[in-house]
Amino acid sequence: MDSLDRKAHWENIYTKKKLTEVSWYQPSPDTSLHFFDHFKVPTSAKIIDVGGGDSFLVDHLVERGYSDITVVDISPIAIERAKKRLGDKAKWIKWIIADISDFTSPETYDFWHDRAAFHFLNTEDEISNYSATAAKSLNSGSIMVIGSFSEEGPTRCSGIEITQYSEESMSKRFSSAFNKIDCFKIDHPTPFGTTQNFIFCTFIKS
Repeated sequence: MDSLDRKAHWENIYTKKKLTEVSWYQPSPDTSLHFFDHFKVPTSAKIIDVGGGDSFLVDHLVERGYSDITVVDISPIAIERAKKRLGDKAKWIKWIIADISDFTSPETYDFWHDRAAFHFLNTEDEISNYSATAAKSLNSGSIMVIGSFSEEGPTRCSGIEITQYSEESMSKRFSSAFNKIDCFKIDHPTPFGTTQNFIFCTFIKS
């Protein structure tokens, strides 16, 4: 799927569905927040949330006092929904509308978070570009967290085929610039009563 088609697809999703009607809906992003606690990420850290859209992670980070947050998403509608929800607090966030498979970061970061964006990239070029972008966008010693569907998870999501990952395949994708810290699997209950198995891997930039 080329970038224009991907953008149109997600605009259609966000136009037709409410936040509570998408499979990734998570009112309290406990797993993601766990990483901020585990790595003792200071509130002054420069954070990038890839594919953040209108997820609630940014709300929780603002409440915790994080002051340098960038949210990247392909959908202007998703970002506008998040801005509306946050109200005046939205002006504290840096919002970037971009396809992460073809993204040039305007700055470098200390913490990269991606829950469920990476697995939508299916071509070798897209995946390689993502890996290269992450490497260029992170300072040495920075932490990267990626959550994607595991080999026990779905093969499609929101009408799109996804790429499943194992600990081995995820680690291999980022081995040129990152050292793996840990990987674990976790089930995500969707609003529809189904379960999606994710693998979360953490890396440190070499």
